[in-house]
Amino acid sequence: MPTSGRLPLPRTDPVEPPALPFTRAERRLIARLRTPAAVQRWLNALPYNMERRGETLRSLRGVVRTGTVHCFEAAMAAAVILEQHRYPPLVLSFESIDLLDHVIFVYRGPRGWGSVARSRDPGLHGRKPVFATPRALALSYVDAYIDFTGRIKAYAVVDLRVLGTYDWRLSETNIWKAERLLLEWPHRPIVSSDRRIERLRRRYRAFREAHGYKPWKYYKGRQRWTQLPAEFRSRG
Repeated sequence: MPTSGRLPLPRTDPVEPPALPFTRAERRLIARLRTPAAVQRWLNALPYNMERRGETLRSLRGVVRTGTVHCFEAAMAAAVILEQHRYPPLVLSFESIDLLDHVIFVYRGPRGWGSVARSRDPGLHGRKPVFATPRALALSYVDAYIDFTGRIKAYAVVDLRVLGTYDWRLSETNIWKAERLLLEWPHRPIVSSDRRIERLRRRYRAFREAHGYKPWKYYKGRQRWTQLPAEFRSRG
């Protein structure tokens, strides 16, 4: 793990897919989901994992078995599936001032960086691969992160292969070590205007008080978002 100096840029060259003991259902899923867009559609269709029986950090195997997913689990599942299609297993971790962090899968396409993600918040799902750098991609989440307490303060891109032999891909149990890796990895700061953030927060509060749900249609740049889950699309 880097401890000082400049953080290395993530490697984006195609990977050799590791040979893994997938179940028949997992193999069928991976064969069907060959692109980030396909993985995003699959994740959008899964019910959000509200962790009603306690905190979970499931691998792809746990997601396939339970049929539910939250943001960390979505990023891990996307990394496993797309690694089998030669995408490096890269995730981007956000740090928020309220400690409600977010994790997304990221990749570089022919036109730029994009992401695959699942969230309870409509603005924190995937982005089309049109961003020049991982930082530009991270900045596209700043406005949508604002709610009553949230505000992005830093981000990091982590190659999950640094976990070595640790089984973050198909573990039958919670993958706590992967979460610790992201929490401990050095993050790059994101500086934003206090005045602008407070203006966004006032607008968010006013919308929630008037409508009772989270907005998405008023954000600039949403043409660069991937399609949202159906649960959000009928709302503004």
